[in-house]
Amino acid sequence: MKKLSLIGIVVVFILSGCLYPQSELAKNQIPNEAQLESVQNAVINYREMTDGLLPIKTKPSDVDIYEKYLIDFTTLKEHSLISEIPGTAYENGGIYQYTIVTPEDDPRVKLIDLRISEKLAEVFRKLDMYRSENLYPPFGEQIADGVYKLNYEKLGYKSEPYVVSPYTKNNLPFLMNTDGELFIDYRIDLQHALEAFEHEFEEGDDIRPILEDNYPFVPVYSLPYTIENNEPVFLIN
Repeated sequence: MKKLSLIGIVVVFILSGCLYPQSELAKNQIPNEAQLESVQNAVINYREMTDGLLPIKTKPSDVDIYEKYLIDFTTLKEHSLISEIPGTAYENGGIYQYTIVTPEDDPRVKLIDLRISEKLAEVFRKLDMYRSENLYPPFGEQIADGVYKLNYEKLGYKSEPYVVSPYTKNNLPFLMNTDGELFIDYRIDLQHALEAFEHEFEEGDDIRPILEDNYPFVPVYSLPYTIENNEPVFLIN
């Protein structure tokens, strides 16, 4: 399983003291199709101007796949491809990071919901404190080979922590692998998408693209999933 850059996220949030500076502004909390389309056009125009380059921030090679191609709005402004940073973007007080998926073939602009990152950072801090005093991570029930639920009581939670799905608004729980790394469980969202949208996925395929293809959001901090008997299961290598 590919390692996620959770430590980097936590450090950024701890040092900044908050996740997004003006998050209570309603205009910054709703995905805006016009803003997405504007940024999409700017990315395509930049790519044409630079013989195939993308306006992205440099990231480590082991970063989460959906954070690997975060859009550099400064570059787009310097090339006069946007007049201002979208109000929904983190860089302008919003709660979303703009990212690119399928960069080589068909660069598409999508969103990362930073409220998920904020909650994950909170749980990670508790997990880090626990692991500083205990030899093993707080494993809960094993639900697949190398995938476990979180024993949230050992972390001081009275009830299971969760994030709110940007797709279905359902509560999504946390998972851990054998190394004690945290992930979000998107199975309920994937099941809904498999039933709602046409697809040609086969067993062994990574089915996460069904979410990014049909919604403005990407399933950040997720494990790979495949399909088995028309249901999402973990894709264990």
